[in-house]
This record gives sequence, C-alpha cells and structure tokens, in this order.
Amino acid sequence: MDEATLQFYRGNAEAYAGREITSRQARLTSFLALLPPGACILELGCGAGGDTAVMLARGFDVRATDGSPEMAAVASKRLGRTVETLLFHDLGEVEAYDAVWANACLLHVPRSELADVLARIWRALKPAGYFFASYKEGDGDGRDTLNRYYNYPSPDWLRATYAEAGSWNSLSIESGEVKGFDDKMASMLFVVARKGG
Repeated sequence: MDEATLQFYRGNAEAYAGREITSRQARLTSFLALLPPGACILELGCGAGGDTAVMLARGFDVRATDGSPEMAAVASKRLGRTVETLLFHDLGEVEAYDAVWANACLLHVPRSELADVLARIWRALKPAGYFFASYKEGDGDGRDTLNRYYNYPSPDWLRATYAEAGSWNSLSIESGEVKGFDDKMASMLFVVARKGG
C-alpha cells in the first residue's frame, strides 16, 4: 500500500465515514445474489463498514478488514464487532472464502504489485468463488488532489493482470460514473470474476 494514501485514510477516518457513498448498493445486492445463503465473505478495505452492515443483515458470514487501524476502529464501533487491520500483501489464506468483496480499495495498489495481490485473493477463494473489485479507469497511474495514489487501469490491462494472477471461469467488466470523496466524478470499472474449479 502506498504510504501517503494509507496516511490519508488514517488521518481522515471519521470524515470519510461521514461521507459514505450509497450508489454501490445495487452492485452489492447483485453480487450477494450470486452467493449461497450464509456464504463466507472476506471484505477488503471495508472503510466505515457500510457494506459489511448490509452483508451481515442478509445473513452472510463476513470477515471485514481495512488497511487503516483508524478506519477499522470506526467500523468496529459502528458494527459492534471487531474489524481487523489487514494489508493486502499480508493475505495468506488458501481456499477459505466463498467470495471476496473489495470495493474501491485495490485501486490504490501500485500497478507493479496488483497481480501479486490478485493472486493472493485468487488463492484465498474457494473453487468457483466470486470476487468483486472496482477501479478508476485510465491508462497509467498517479495521484488525485488529495495525494492518494491510484493505478488507473484500462479494461484490457485489467483482464491481462487478472489472467496473470490466476485461472478464472468468468470475468466481466462494467463501467459507470461515481462521485468520490474529493467531490469529483470518476469513470469506474467494476469487475466480477469467478475462480476456476
């Protein structure tokens, strides 16, 4: 994880929690519909825990994590349960989860490291497990006005990087516009992949 980006979330956890984006609820609902009742879900970059709350309310077994201890504390307080601090490169489980939900967090992984992180997620998924992630579309990398690092992938680059990380039964990429914490509209890519097996 980029240190300046991590420091942004560590220093702005409460403010970020107060500005939670609800436009992703339809995508979360569609994703959860793919899963069996009570499925075990790993959530990466849970932020203030909004998505976690929805998944728990629908009866899923959720392991919520965030890379920022401060953000994890905010989510823990909101949810009334422990949210772990976990950096992507520390993920080491093998075939432990029916699904992984990574909304607007892997977009901060340096381009050169994304294939490794995706491979860790692939290994952590059970055979035929589902994986959601979202990214800001582009061609290259850089920082936003808040000094957060983004990897800005194109759909073709993402497909190649996912293929490098593991074998997927299916992989779909949809695009859309989302208003971010910086109040700017961004072109997003929403990826749903299913592990082979």
